[in-house]
Amino acid sequence: MNYLFVHQYFPGQYLHLVRHLRETGHNVVFVTQRRGRELPGIRILEYLPLPPSGAIPPHLQEVEMGVMNGLAVARLCEALKREGFTPDMMIGHCGWGEVLFVKDVWPAVPLLGYFEFFYRVAGSDLDFDPEFPPPSFDPTRIRTRNTINLLSLDAADWGQTPTEWQRAQYPEMHRPRISAIHEGIDTALVHPEPSARLWLSGGLSFAAGDEIVTYSARNLEPYRGFHIFMRALAKVLERRPNARAIIVGGDGVSYGRMPERAANWREFMLNELEGRLDLRRVHFVGWLPYQQYLAVLHLSSVHVYLTYPFVLSWSLLEAMAAGCLVVGSRTPPVEEAIDGVDNGYLVDFFDVDGLSERICSVLRDPAAAAPVRAKARQHVLENYDLKTVCLPAHLELIRQLTGEPPTPPRRRQRRAATRHPVSA
Repeated sequence: MNYLFVHQYFPGQYLHLVRHLRETGHNVVFVTQRRGRELPGIRILEYLPLPPSGAIPPHLQEVEMGVMNGLAVARLCEALKREGFTPDMMIGHCGWGEVLFVKDVWPAVPLLGYFEFFYRVAGSDLDFDPEFPPPSFDPTRIRTRNTINLLSLDAADWGQTPTEWQRAQYPEMHRPRISAIHEGIDTALVHPEPSARLWLSGGLSFAAGDEIVTYSARNLEPYRGFHIFMRALAKVLERRPNARAIIVGGDGVSYGRMPERAANWREFMLNELEGRLDLRRVHFVGWLPYQQYLAVLHLSSVHVYLTYPFVLSWSLLEAMAAGCLVVGSRTPPVEEAIDGVDNGYLVDFFDVDGLSERICSVLRDPAAAAPVRAKARQHVLENYDLKTVCLPAHLELIRQLTGEPPTPPRRRQRRAATRHPVSA
């Protein structure tokens, strides 16, 4: 079969799926704006949208950019069509407008859209943190920001999103056509490793048994609770003289905005906590190669994952698959993965004292964490494993949309999609 994938940042959420399709003999063409890597056997085509006009009001600028992206992808698809390429299935992210017009090129070909997040004025990320209230114009901007989302819901034949909570953010009338299927965690690659060691620049090394508090995010920012974690960490280091912290993440902003009185959120929090934080025991390591990042998880005594009500990070499930003891925020969609008792602990997002106490309690009695660590990994194996749960669910959804079965992996599916086309 011929597959057309579209995602602004290659390969995005589709790494495992496109790799499997190629390895099982299918032809894969991937349209992207920025390629981050190469995958053998995948034809990658880059598109370049026209620049924004500069004459559009601020509320409509994202809409204009989305339409420009969609037009650029459509032009590229027209060129593919002239070459003689016709996909049997089209799959793409719906957040940037790229798939708006692909069915105008191939009207009869099914389109599966990735619907990551529907923005809400209240009850979601926008109004969650009173410390950083949104600008007064944000509610109207957010409503307009859903324009591309809504147009994509009309353009796609079916949708997919990673968690039940993310699915629930979409308007009720559209939910029956969106399946909740996570991209999956490669648990053969991400697993506990008791013999792991980690060396940092300067010669400092860590091994199993060290008191290590870990935190990771793409960027260190309030959306992922960095400010709360740092305030709790200051209290933990005061009470646990042998504890150290390894903090993975960059200094940019993935979500939200930069601070007003500092170059980045790391600097912002270090300024706030000046004199209260033993920086000799706090190690900011930035972005790490994947194997080094896994070594951080392997050595973690307690791993902290905090988030606004927003999209779920892969890092949470990777930490659980690696056998980490995770202390997470009692926010959706974290509560879908962590039950707060058996496979990890939950604290109120804003409860700095409660977070520091929970971290210290784990550090005081590491042996008691062993059953929780084991159940964390087991939960990922049963609900988010790439090869036995998530990839089979993806392939089954494709089969139902195309009527053609792509070559499946060995299957032991336990968590099916929320709803499939034939049962809608």
